[in-house]
Amino acid sequence: MSDVEMEIFGVAAPYLRKSERERIAAQNMVFDAKTAVFVPDPKQEYVKGKIKSQDGANVTVETENGKVVTVHLDDVRPMNPPKFDKIEDMALLTHLHEPAVLFNLKERYAAWMIYTYSGLFCVTVNPYKWLPVYNPEVVAGYRGKKRQEAPPHIFSISDNAYQFVLTDRENQSILITGESGAGKTVNTKRVIQYFATIASFGDSSKKSKLPAKCSLQGTLEDQIIQANPLLEAFGNAKTVRNDNSSRFGKFIRIHFGTKGKLASADIETYLLEKSRVTFQLPAERSYHIFYQIMSNRKPDLIEMLLITTNPYDYPFISQGEITVLSINDPEELMATDSAIDILGFNTEEKVGIYKLTGAVMHNGNMKFKQKQREEQAEPDGSEVADKVAYLMGLNSADLLKALCYPRVKVGNEYVTKGQTPQQVNNAMGALSKAVYEKLFMWMVTRINQQLDTKLPRQHFIGVLDIAGFEIFEMNSLEQLCINFTNEKLQQFFNHHMFVLEQEEYKKEGIVWEFIDFGMDLAACIELIEKPMGIFSILEEECMFPKATDGSFKNKLFDQHLGKTSIFQKPKHCKGKAEAHFSLMHYAGTVDYNISGWLEKNKDPLNDTVVQLYQKASLKLLSQLFATYATSAAAADGSKRSFKKKGSSFQTVSALFRENLNKLMANLRSTHPHFVRCIIPNETKTPGSMDHHLVLHQLRCNGVLEGIRICRKGFPSRILYGDFRQRYRILNASAIPEGQFIDSKKASEKLLSSIDVDHAQYRFGYTKVFFKAGLLGLLEEMRDERLAVLITRIQAVSRGYVTRLRFKEMAKKRESIFIIQYNIRSFMNVKNWPWMRLYFKIKPLLRSAEAEKEMQTMKEEFSRLKEEFAKSEARRKELEEKMVTLVQEKNDLYLQIQAERENLCDARRV
Repeated sequence: MSDVEMEIFGVAAPYLRKSERERIAAQNMVFDAKTAVFVPDPKQEYVKGKIKSQDGANVTVETENGKVVTVHLDDVRPMNPPKFDKIEDMALLTHLHEPAVLFNLKERYAAWMIYTYSGLFCVTVNPYKWLPVYNPEVVAGYRGKKRQEAPPHIFSISDNAYQFVLTDRENQSILITGESGAGKTVNTKRVIQYFATIASFGDSSKKSKLPAKCSLQGTLEDQIIQANPLLEAFGNAKTVRNDNSSRFGKFIRIHFGTKGKLASADIETYLLEKSRVTFQLPAERSYHIFYQIMSNRKPDLIEMLLITTNPYDYPFISQGEITVLSINDPEELMATDSAIDILGFNTEEKVGIYKLTGAVMHNGNMKFKQKQREEQAEPDGSEVADKVAYLMGLNSADLLKALCYPRVKVGNEYVTKGQTPQQVNNAMGALSKAVYEKLFMWMVTRINQQLDTKLPRQHFIGVLDIAGFEIFEMNSLEQLCINFTNEKLQQFFNHHMFVLEQEEYKKEGIVWEFIDFGMDLAACIELIEKPMGIFSILEEECMFPKATDGSFKNKLFDQHLGKTSIFQKPKHCKGKAEAHFSLMHYAGTVDYNISGWLEKNKDPLNDTVVQLYQKASLKLLSQLFATYATSAAAADGSKRSFKKKGSSFQTVSALFRENLNKLMANLRSTHPHFVRCIIPNETKTPGSMDHHLVLHQLRCNGVLEGIRICRKGFPSRILYGDFRQRYRILNASAIPEGQFIDSKKASEKLLSSIDVDHAQYRFGYTKVFFKAGLLGLLEEMRDERLAVLITRIQAVSRGYVTRLRFKEMAKKRESIFIIQYNIRSFMNVKNWPWMRLYFKIKPLLRSAEAEKEMQTMKEEFSRLKEEFAKSEARRKELEEKMVTLVQEKNDLYLQIQAERENLCDARRV
């Protein structure tokens, strides 16, 4: 798009594409392709430099900061020509490697162009500031535009998905991944904003036909925005990198009718981080809802929940920070409270939501002590238990008894089992997490009921907002689940991307042996999920009462260590967190700590307490656990009971795999689009980019993996006509002038006559395909050839101009000689007597000539005067003659009239 065409984007245009002037300036920059390189740097990962010399395999490079370094030839990466600066699709770079991708993103980010394509990916960098790139005119500018017709943007991805729905009649999905704080949720909101704007319900008459039960008003975007405060209050928390991080994944399906208008939406959630309910790291915070309630913006809540306004009174929620500078808890509470009302929750349900949230906080305050001379817990006071029982609609004594003396079924009889204080505290934590998780899932279900308009549906576009690959200092079961999810998503991307690529080869008739790049990740995926894999062994260990973390670790090592390179023994470093095994993921090697995995995976609930919950007078609590099958009930039932959702027999890892398989089945039924969000720095500084952090994310979220796959095939391709026109200059004699030759044959002749590796390209039906790097070599050859030709043209032109100047100078020289000769002659004769006489006579000659000229003029005057007198006499004569003729004419006219009258009289007689 030209600068004029970019005007449709208004003030957003400079943030989307560089101007024509900037593009022309880049093309005219001085650049030496042989010396401009990237080299590794211990602090910056890579820096720009110029090659000064080369000694065998060692290269001396002067970096842009003035340092001179010597590096190995294999570590040097060639730089792309300036015309590729800030390129919009990094897959088109001449030299495709890590530093080229990194610096292209960095330069675009410095110019506030936060969206960039990388093949099928759309990469977006969090700007940490407001940019006018989501305005209504930007939405209008992307509507109906193909991807290559407009600058990179989340709206372009969204519009292409929408157009595919309309044309291909196929479900679509947009996969948005990235680390915490990278902007996944914001981009998800922008996708929904775009669909809501371009595919609204239609005219007001259609809106009026919405079911009466739908209490929400406005567009679908408004409806989901109204759901956001509630989901964020219960599902978002402060992490080390992000003040408002979604601690759950969500798949938002936006349904469209037969005419492409919005029909309804629903939300599926994945992997709620329920461990945060009872544990937080020092720099983190639990879910926002706890701190919103305690902000005292609604004093009646404090009174109703029997709580104080000091978070430190509640151990479950005060292990990290309790305030966040960027979040106004009192205002957020009002937004959450309003959202509950707008979303159609009745008063009883609303009270139930708050009471269960308060009960979770109180649960952490319940204290138990050990009986003397017994390994048995007993309550250390009942005040807190009374508050919990009041909020949950339970009997306090029954609750304490169920916690300290749970009943378990042995054979056909129930027996009372003793519990130590630690076991009771563990059970209390597990119950609190279960209540919170079930409450959250119930709210999502209710929101989906509100978003369901009952209008006819045909196709949907799903937006996946899920955590990206994570590598922390200490990685536990949660990180393994998240990383495994990303491993599956990356396999899905690899398969999808190269299936499309290889279909293109097939369509173009290129001989190509099919490669399943999804298999690249198969080893790691199988190691985790196959029979006798990590999850399988974990679930097996959970079935044995005497199993420990040590026995689990020993089984893992016996089964996998030394049998696969994916599973490794971790390298212990001083100051590094303890690790028990390492896995080689596509994004890097991750060390995992298995402490507490068995308890986390079993996540056992006290069945006796659950039975109390099921009979609670608080309707919401009994409803949440109504479908929960206790171990005793499951034992009496059929095998289905063991797999019943909510059953205590279904481990966390089994439930996770079940949900992940559903998600992958959903994604496989769609045409996917990929968005990768990047966090540029840890300090939230606008415009600053931490090279190490960004490269780590590019590896983790699959951008560099996608580029690696791209390089395996023929990523560069050009239409034959374009290739012939652009590269004919390399050997014009190969394509004779004046003869019509098909562009394909001309391209074949041209390439065969050039000194390049002929295995690096293939001829299709309409395009010529190149391996990565060959097009860059052709560009260099073209630049060299152009330089030679332009030098010749300049030489000929300068010679011609110089010869013209020489001829002009020769004429001037000759003229100067003539002038000098005349001046010298004059100086020689000016004092000669005859010359003096000539000087005196010359004025007299001029006066004689003047008299002669005057005489001539007098004679001429006399002649003209005589001719004038003759012409005057002639004129007078003619005038008199004319008067006579007029008089005669009048007389004749009168005579004719008289004769006519006489004739008339004669006829009457």
